[in-house]
Amino acid sequence: MLGTRASPLALAQAHATAAALEETHGWPAGTVSIFEVRTTGDKVQDRALAEIGGKALWTKELDIALLGGTTRLSVHSCKDVESERPSELVIAAFLPRADVRDRLIGSPSIEALSQGAKVGTSSPRRTAQLLRMRPDLQVSIMRGNVATRLNRIAEGAYDATFLAAAGLDRLGIDEGCAVETQDFLPAPGQAAIAIECRADDEETRALLAAIDHVPTHRAVLAERAFARAVGGSCHSPVAALAVVEGDERIWLRAELLSSDGTSHVAGEVRAEAGDEEAAGAALAEELLGRAGPDIRALFTGS
Repeated sequence: MLGTRASPLALAQAHATAAALEETHGWPAGTVSIFEVRTTGDKVQDRALAEIGGKALWTKELDIALLGGTTRLSVHSCKDVESERPSELVIAAFLPRADVRDRLIGSPSIEALSQGAKVGTSSPRRTAQLLRMRPDLQVSIMRGNVATRLNRIAEGAYDATFLAAAGLDRLGIDEGCAVETQDFLPAPGQAAIAIECRADDEETRALLAAIDHVPTHRAVLAERAFARAVGGSCHSPVAALAVVEGDERIWLRAELLSSDGTSHVAGEVRAEAGDEEAAGAALAEELLGRAGPDIRALFTGS
């Protein structure tokens, strides 16, 4: 039994995971059943995530089902999973990562947005990155699933918004203009599908190991180690992206920003296989050491 949120995107990711398990292990279609959960994060749509409990609102109901034995694994959008997880659970596998970029909906480019345009997003990262480029823009909270956000743009409630390219692709939606990572470094874990199980469930861990995409796993380990080491909360604008290079080394880029984008610190590191988490932690220490007080206050509380 596979646990997932009940949104269209979450279900698409759950079905992709079920299909990967069935194909890899030679099981008949439908062998992996899907258990849908409506999380608190899905139910409360009128406030920023940080105001109602943070990323745990996407995972706690799934965790209860998994720890209680109702399900054997949970499928998550990795960027929505807290960097600190219960010790009883382990992210055992990742599917191959999709397009890591954000897409701008409602305008052909950030530069083309009119002076003072209203942009909807609930992401502190996207808010800070956008205001760093265009401090004239008005940024307001917009939450909801992909269809809801697209409708808000179509209705004219906002001039533009951002959505993850990977989510749009998984839903078969060809909308928006991709924003390159040199302008908008993505959230840690963006575009990666994380598959979690109980740490003591060796049978399920072995089944999941067979579908684990190792380059994605290594990259996300580095990104999540960076996010964990900088600390912070859902109010803290943080971005990180790791890739496996041709020589199998990890290249990790990351940045921290103040809420309004006026302050910014960025860096990068390369690491050998097996050193992904250490590299992420080291880069976090470096950036916090170089950050100004307005940034450090968002991550260290000082």
